[in-house]
Amino acid sequence: MVKDTRLQVKNTLNIGGKLMDLSEPKVMGIINITPDSFFSGSRVNTNHEILKQAEKMLTEGADFLDLGAYSSRPGAQDISEAEEEARLLPAVELISKEFKQAFISIDTFRAGVAEKAIHAGSHIVNDISGGNLDPKMFETVGKLKVPYILMHMKGTPQNMQSQNHYDDMMEEMMYYFSSKIQQLKAYGVHDIIIDPGFGFAKDISQNFSLLKHMAAFEILGFPVLAGLSRKSMIWKTLNTTADEALNGTTVLNTIALQNGAAILRVHDVKAAKESISLYQTYLKAK
Repeated sequence: MVKDTRLQVKNTLNIGGKLMDLSEPKVMGIINITPDSFFSGSRVNTNHEILKQAEKMLTEGADFLDLGAYSSRPGAQDISEAEEEARLLPAVELISKEFKQAFISIDTFRAGVAEKAIHAGSHIVNDISGGNLDPKMFETVGKLKVPYILMHMKGTPQNMQSQNHYDDMMEEMMYYFSSKIQQLKAYGVHDIIIDPGFGFAKDISQNFSLLKHMAAFEILGFPVLAGLSRKSMIWKTLNTTADEALNGTTVLNTIALQNGAAILRVHDVKAAKESISLYQTYLKAK
């Protein structure tokens, strides 16, 4: 039997007064209410499309839905807070009303958007900037008493591709997460999820190195989220496109599971759930 030698990591999340058990990996389905996200298959804009996508993902077994209205692909256009809210808040209200049991994560780096979205029916704040793009974010999350996804990124979505110089990437990221966790705890945030930020201020080689050493983040004591789905590290390596990157995504998601991922953030829920099922069965084999 394969021996599980992983460190003790917090394996529960308090989401709206309900405890979610992360001892078996979970899946977060991506819903982009944007016209320009890098994978066209994830974009939805009408109420019908939003509800249809949410229903499909929940039926396929998504444990969370991650809603974003600000595209963070490299070089994406900046939009105002008002425009982000106008796209996002109606979608949150729509899904939370139609699917009352669904756990909704909000992909935003703006504290004001996060607060309004939580009040509109969402449950988790997913911040690509780790609080760097809005100094009020940590205080706001502490006040809201919701889980927080802490991602590593340098710069902004508009310039992050030029911010990928590191003397020692893993050492720098470990310091980043350690200091951010201390700050979050000071604001009363205790349900934290670590996101290494694949593709954010990292080139293809750095992304693969990060995946190879991802288990190192377990020393921080919090669950790790892997967001690899259909990213350019896959399709550029395979000389293909994001539309054709599902098989590559499944391979890298499986490696991420082997390296301790507690949550897979994906465009394709069914494939991710199957990866988890097979991996869990493999672990239990004698």
